[in-house]
Amino acid sequence: MKTIKYSRFLTYTLAWLFLSIPFISCEKYLDVDTDTDSPTTAPLGQLLTNIDIAIANTVDFRLWSGDMLSVYTHQFTAREEQDQYGTKADNINLNNDWDTIYLTLTDIETLISQATESGDMVYVGIAEILKAYLMSVAVDLWGDVPFSEATLLEGGTVSPVFDNQEAVYQAVLDLLDSGKAKVAGGQGLSLPASDDLYYGGSTTQWVKFANTYKLKLYNQIRLSSLFNQADFNALVSENNFLSSIADDFQFTHTNAQAPSDERNQLFIDAYGGAQVAKYISPWFYEILMGMNPNIHTGNKDPRIPYYWANQLTPGQFPRDQGDTTTGDPNADYWDSSTGFFSIRFGSIGPDRDHAVQTDATFPGIFPCGGRYDDGQGFARTIASGTGVAPRRILTYDEFLYIQAELMHVGLMSGDAGAKLREAMEASFAKVDQVVAGSGTSQSVPTLEGSPEVIAFMDGIDNEFAAANDEKRLELIMTQKWVATFGDSMDQYNDYRRTGYPILADPNGPSPEYQLDNGDGWPLQDNLTVLNNGFQYSFFWPQPELNLNQNAPEQKDPTTVKIFWDN
Repeated sequence: MKTIKYSRFLTYTLAWLFLSIPFISCEKYLDVDTDTDSPTTAPLGQLLTNIDIAIANTVDFRLWSGDMLSVYTHQFTAREEQDQYGTKADNINLNNDWDTIYLTLTDIETLISQATESGDMVYVGIAEILKAYLMSVAVDLWGDVPFSEATLLEGGTVSPVFDNQEAVYQAVLDLLDSGKAKVAGGQGLSLPASDDLYYGGSTTQWVKFANTYKLKLYNQIRLSSLFNQADFNALVSENNFLSSIADDFQFTHTNAQAPSDERNQLFIDAYGGAQVAKYISPWFYEILMGMNPNIHTGNKDPRIPYYWANQLTPGQFPRDQGDTTTGDPNADYWDSSTGFFSIRFGSIGPDRDHAVQTDATFPGIFPCGGRYDDGQGFARTIASGTGVAPRRILTYDEFLYIQAELMHVGLMSGDAGAKLREAMEASFAKVDQVVAGSGTSQSVPTLEGSPEVIAFMDGIDNEFAAANDEKRLELIMTQKWVATFGDSMDQYNDYRRTGYPILADPNGPSPEYQLDNGDGWPLQDNLTVLNNGFQYSFFWPQPELNLNQNAPEQKDPTTVKIFWDN
């Protein structure tokens, strides 16, 4: 399986390299003194498009580390090594992210060099902003990483040093400022347009994104020595952030399948495989169902049928392994009242590894363009959805949750509770937007403004009003975690720096799960275990350590934290 995934990654890499070879379409390549059959530089637009695709792939699902992160944040469960926080140094998906980041960083430096030479400073600015994004992700995953010498291979540097993570983060903040200024300046004879897959060349939106991303980073480092109060205050005073869901920084997937498959990566992985690859976390399920006794108790989330789809109808007995004679469902986790079917984190139960292709619950229309759960059940195939759902990276509703947190801790003025309500409203609107753009043939009701949504948000408001300060932070982070389902990178960051949301703990007090079907086969907490510590960073890729003479010794990711992790 891993060999196949890595082979696919190499195929994509070769495709990017092929795309970087320019077609004879730019005027400057028609110069009579130039060998047009052997161009030495790629057009800026093609470089930017390739970079945009790589940015979308980084920490995504299927071939990248989203598979690990989504289990570490307990929105999915898995049978693979990421279960029980067991990701190893040779993990192919995580190594793919490393390779993607540094291949893309080389392309970014090429774009910056060429665009600087030609005076096309908007391209330079966008490249600097994307460079900042990539390197912040690299630090957030691994800590110290190559940066200052990372793209000096042509000059003979084959073993780049690993730079201090705080120094890299400071460079990231500086790059955002530099990139924003260049984009806002609008200089250049060549300006991005359709080659910019995020904002179509809109300099206004790029500036908003740069500001919002910088605010996100400041929120992330707010308890570290790198936090600059004066710079933060200036950013807040500028007040030029994402202002609606139209400004969302996201990669648009389509249903095209040739010459390459452009559908959502999570959709391809979940709906296209012969086996079940993605299990919805029962912990996530119970919180949204209102079953958890410690948060949102009794307040069922209206997004449930948009977030996952049950193949089983309510009350239907599991078909794959269920024993109709004894009544034993042979299920690791099954809610007969809804048809939800999954496996638990850290399960060692006898039913964990059954083949459950026709019983398992699948990610739904919002996270990946899958099926909307109409309660009628379905038989999962690649035709069960469209695969048209954006790869969400930084969205307007996420920005509002960031503001709510900053207000709550006193770094921004305003009412944190009111901002939380505003963030929830934007989150429901985001679901509606994704559904409307999915091309689904199903009849899907609108969430925004519905009585169910209003009642749910009223319930959260009441919970927030009655909570102490620490619980209020938990409520903000939990709703942010719910709203960003399918985008696990920031959730992983949020949990490490705040401790929220509370995650399932097989070693914690029982009951770990509250489900009771009222049958003779109740959940047994002693059949879930945790034999590994939580990884606060990831192993550096072993191939890098083997080949790079300046690489550090391998670390223990259960003890080595990112500098902003408190």
